[in-house]
Amino acid sequence: MKASLLLAALLIAVPVVHAQQIKRTPIPNSNFPISVAVSVPAGADTVYFSGVLPETTDGDTQTQTHSVLTRLKAALANEGLTFADVVSLRVFLVGDPKLDNKLDFKGLNASFGQFFGTAEQPNKPARTALQVVALPQPGALVEIDLIAARVKK
Repeated sequence: MKASLLLAALLIAVPVVHAQQIKRTPIPNSNFPISVAVSVPAGADTVYFSGVLPETTDGDTQTQTHSVLTRLKAALANEGLTFADVVSLRVFLVGDPKLDNKLDFKGLNASFGQFFGTAEQPNKPARTALQVVALPQPGALVEIDLIAARVKK
């Protein structure tokens, strides 16, 4: 009887452990739609998505980025995920011929800001953006791959 009372007392005294959450560290004093760092707790499901190119190569970097993010939104949904679950992205940009072959970072961010750091989807992923010479699809100005994670409940 004493042993069962002791066990009951220990169970009551042990704090309930809640699932750890994904931690996002914002850029200090900035509303830029990316995080400085994102920490994924052990045991979370992590899903890696291959690079996605735009549906069509018509348009500028902003238009193509919107196309890529729309396609990634559908790919995430197929896995039961949303942009809120994205923890990291890599963006590969080709210099826009209309901008003297310089990357259009402003165009990238204009579309990116419609999907991340918004009132309806405030989560901000870590992100890297690189300029590359070319992409596999002729005329493509942007390719994005991403990593998403969800904490098991």
